Amino acid sequence: MTSPPEQEFRSGFVAVMGRPNVGKSTLINSLIGQKIAAVSPKPQTTRHQQLGILSLDEAQIVFIDTPGLHNPHHKLGQFMNDEAADAITDADLILFLVDLTKMPPHEEDRILIKLLDELDQRPMVILALNKIDRVEAGDLDQRAAVYEELLPDAVPLRISAIHADKLDDLKQSLISNIPEGPPFFPVDQITNLYEREIAADLIRAVCLVQLRDEIPHSIAVRMDEYTERGDHGAYIRTTLFVERDSQKGIVVGQGGKMIKRIGAHARSQIEAMSSRKVYLDLRVKVRKNWRNNEQALKQFGFKRWN
Repeated sequence: MTSPPEQEFRSGFVAVMGRPNVGKSTLINSLIGQKIAAVSPKPQTTRHQQLGILSLDEAQIVFIDTPGLHNPHHKLGQFMNDEAADAITDADLILFLVDLTKMPPHEEDRILIKLLDELDQRPMVILALNKIDRVEAGDLDQRAAVYEELLPDAVPLRISAIHADKLDDLKQSLISNIPEGPPFFPVDQITNLYEREIAADLIRAVCLVQLRDEIPHSIAVRMDEYTERGDHGAYIRTTLFVERDSQKGIVVGQGGKMIKRIGAHARSQIEAMSSRKVYLDLRVKVRKNWRNNEQALKQFGFKRWN
């Protein structure tokens, strides 16, 4: 009696696409089982590509977490759209995430669909219908059908990223549709970013939450120092850049209350991510109109411009 053939190992890149704030980073964190991508209730928390690497016995899935496609209003916005578009062409599979609580589909959903339609050779698309936990059971079929009509060739799956509902089904679908091949990364690697880059994203996400609508997306985070201090943990010195003097006053707050609050929340998140104590030193400076300044964008880590 012959033994059944061993299952071939599979490995591939999956571009996670969708409008801003649809839950892409939350989904990747849930799939990886660890917080590697900054999450906030605000759109455009993600500003560049980040890899989330899920290594399993039978496969390695490399998720590309990208900025949400949107109508850009400055050079930073165009950079973010270019990052998202590049991810599509590099991917073996596209995971299109939509928000079932949003009806009808947003213009930004249609921007992405148009981009997909313009591709000469489009990878397979899995349509992840997110936030099923927040939709009445009687409305699910109708809402799902609206999005499925927009992408009739896609494979639809209903999930809840935040509650990890139906994610095992999603993993199996991804594994079945990525190519056979060896892993791209060591099995213990979970992202392509360094710890200091993840920390910078966590700080900016905290700013978005704490400052609410007063300073929506005018903050850039520059890591000035990230050094180990033995048993004392890590020392992190960071500068927050805003575009106007009035914004600096809001970030600092009366008597420094706001910057202290931001620091306390960011420090706890960085400590949870890095599993050690950190000392976080935050400063605030003004860099006028930095989102339209190519030199500033390059300095802050947006490296598309040479």
